Amino acid sequence: MSNKMGLMGLTTIVTVNMMGSGIILLPSSLAQTGGIALLAWGITAVGALCIAYAFSKCGMYCLEDGGMSAYAKRAHGKSSFFIASYTYYVCLVISAVAIAVTSVGYLETFIPWLKESPTRTFIGVVVILVVTLGANMRGAKITGRISSITVWGVIIPVLGVSIIGWFWFDTKIFAQAWNPGDVSISTAMSSGIALTLWAFLGIESAGVNSGAVENPKRNVPLACMLATIFSAVTYIASTTVIQGIVPNDILAKSDAPFGLVFAQMFDSTVGNIVTALAIVACIGSLLGWQFTNAQVSKAAAELNLFPKVFSQVNRFDAPVKGMLIMFALEIVLAVMTISPTLLKQFNVLVDLAVFINMVPYILSLTALGVILRSANVGKSEYNISIFVGSIAVLYSIYGAYATGKESIFYGTIITLFGYFFYGFIASRDAHTSPNDPQ
Repeated sequence: MSNKMGLMGLTTIVTVNMMGSGIILLPSSLAQTGGIALLAWGITAVGALCIAYAFSKCGMYCLEDGGMSAYAKRAHGKSSFFIASYTYYVCLVISAVAIAVTSVGYLETFIPWLKESPTRTFIGVVVILVVTLGANMRGAKITGRISSITVWGVIIPVLGVSIIGWFWFDTKIFAQAWNPGDVSISTAMSSGIALTLWAFLGIESAGVNSGAVENPKRNVPLACMLATIFSAVTYIASTTVIQGIVPNDILAKSDAPFGLVFAQMFDSTVGNIVTALAIVACIGSLLGWQFTNAQVSKAAAELNLFPKVFSQVNRFDAPVKGMLIMFALEIVLAVMTISPTLLKQFNVLVDLAVFINMVPYILSLTALGVILRSANVGKSEYNISIFVGSIAVLYSIYGAYATGKESIFYGTIITLFGYFFYGFIASRDAHTSPNDPQ
C-alpha cells in the first residue's frame, strides 16, 4: 500500500498554507477604500493561479533543496540563490510582525488595555512573538501539531461567513460602501492589489516535493490550481458579504472584522467565540511562519550563504540562535513601524512584505524556462507553461508596483543590502588561480 499523498491531501495542505491568517484583518483594510477595492480580487485570483501553476512546474522538475532559491539559481546563478533566500527571510520577518499585529487587534476585544496607546500595542506584539518563539524552540514536531489544529480558527469563520452570511447581506449597505471616497477604478485596484496578494502569500509552498505525491505530474499542478481557486472563491465571498452586513465606516475602523460581523449576525457571544478562534489561528500561523523562516536561514547557513550561527541547533533540532536573531529583527521592525492605529501599522507591513516577496518570486519564476528545458519536456507543455509563467512574472511585477512608492523605496534599499552582503560571501569563496598576481 502506498504511503504517498493523494490529490485531496495535497490540495488541503496547499489551501491551509495559503489561508493561514492572511485574510483575518483584510476586510477592514479593504473597507478603507470601499467595496470597489474588491475588484482587485479578480486580478489577484488570476495572477495567483498563474503563480501557483508556474511554481508547481518548477517543483516538479527541480528537485534540489532550497525551493524558490534553488529555482532561481538555475537561471541566475549562485548570487540569486542568496538574494532569493535573503529577501524571503526578510519577507517572513515582516510577515511575522504583521500577523502578531493582527493577533493584538483581535485580542483587544478581551484586553482593551492593549488599544489605549501604541506602546501597549507594541507590548502585546512582543508578548505574542515571545510565546511563539518559545514553542518553536521545542522543534518541528510540536510546531506541526499546533499549526494543523489552529489553522481551523481561520478556516471556520471565513468559510462560515462565506456560506451563511448571505442571509444577512443587505444590498443597500453594500451599495453605500462601494466607493465612499469617490476614487477612480485604477486607484482602487492599486490600493487593493497588495492587500489581496498578501492573502495568497504561501502559494510558493505549492511546489512541493513530487516524491511524496502520487502521480506528481498530474496531481501537483492540479492540487495547486484547486487550492488557489478554492481560496480565491472563499476570500472573495467572505470579504464581499462582510461589506454588505457591516456599515463601511464601522468596518474600516475595526481591528477584529470577523468577530464584528458574527456579532452583528448573531450576538456578542458568538462574535467573541469567532474572535477567540481568530486569535488561535493567528498565533498558529505565526508559529508556522517563524518555524519556516528559521528553516530557510538554517538551510542557507548549511550552504555557507548565511552565517554559521543560523545552523546551530538545540537538542530538539531547532536552530535556536537563528530564532533569537530573527526575534531581535522582528522587535526592531515592530518599533520602526509602530503607528497610532493598528490598521495603519498592519497596512505598512503588508505592503513592504509583498514588495520584498516579489523579488524571490520573480527570480524563481523567470527560471521556469531553464528548468523545463533541462527536463526535456514536450513542446506543448513547454509553451503552455512559459505562457502561464510569463503572466505570473508580469503580475508579480505589477504586484510590486501596486505596493506604492514608500514600499518600493524601502524594499529596494533592503534588497540592495542583500547584494552588499553577498559581496563578502563571493569574496570568501573566491579562489586565486596560480597565474593570478599575489
